[in-house]
Amino acid sequence: MAPSRERWIGRIRSRLEQAGFYVADAHGIRPSSFDLAARRDSTLLLVKALKNIDAFDAEEAERLRELAQLLPATAIVIGQTSGASELDAGVVYTRYGVSIINEETLQEFLEKALPPFLYASPGGTFARIDGDRLRELRTGRGLSLGTLASIAGVSRRAIQLYEDGAGAEITVIERIEQYLGEPVVRPADLFGPPAPRRPAEESPDGDGEAPPEAARRSSGDPWRDAVLNQLDGMGLDITLTARAPFDALGRTTDDLLLAAIGSLRTALHRAEVLHGLAHVAEGHAIFVVREQVHRASIGGLPILNPAELKRHRDADDLLEEISEREGP
Repeated sequence: MAPSRERWIGRIRSRLEQAGFYVADAHGIRPSSFDLAARRDSTLLLVKALKNIDAFDAEEAERLRELAQLLPATAIVIGQTSGASELDAGVVYTRYGVSIINEETLQEFLEKALPPFLYASPGGTFARIDGDRLRELRTGRGLSLGTLASIAGVSRRAIQLYEDGAGAEITVIERIEQYLGEPVVRPADLFGPPAPRRPAEESPDGDGEAPPEAARRSSGDPWRDAVLNQLDGMGLDITLTARAPFDALGRTTDDLLLAAIGSLRTALHRAEVLHGLAHVAEGHAIFVVREQVHRASIGGLPILNPAELKRHRDADDLLEEISEREGP
């Protein structure tokens, strides 16, 4: 019997923790574009767990990618099936510019440092070729482009593209490697830097443009927008977030602030998650509530109301108080 989603996410979290990651669990907060945030040294991951990756649509991918680029982090989806078929181990699938692997692939990478080499595409399975290595082996053995093309069963132009780092079908690579007696593929960089913004043809709205700055500063809630404007006026570079446990991300030259705005009841529900996310992101978090509160923090998460917020002259002054209120 397949484990419940709760147990499955818990298992993924355990694998990351055993590999030396500090992990914050956000899967209990809805809506959220990710379930786990994990950091090890300079590597920050946003992990989404989906039993069927066909449920991962363009809009959800866009929100996850945007958030990953803001932090910055690497977005990755751990899946089990696509339709009725199970995902293959050792294969990287892609949806809307986000890499997807199964749990076995993650386990092999974390525990044995074995990265996947194969990528799934509509046309079959392929791998990325180490172009410099292929050119070195070909020229070192005195092989012409035409000779290697004949061995591989492709055109001379295809070999040129491979030497420029293009991908090739696995059957072609097998013929090349069997003849040369050397590997020529590059492993997938699962925890590499965030991918660039998708081109226009993959954008949910079709235009490929980033949302206008005004849209990123307006949530549609006048009270929430007033708080965001206060934070922005202190010198924090504020960007509104979507499908995240926090409403906005603020930056100064040296600091990161995750800002959530709402009721005290919501703060109580999200305090532990936000505190953990701030720790993983190596930043700070704050929850601004409407009500008068008589406590400095909840579960290590600093709590302020708008009147307290107004007392701060600038971002440095605010962040100093936040640091004093933060729990371990």
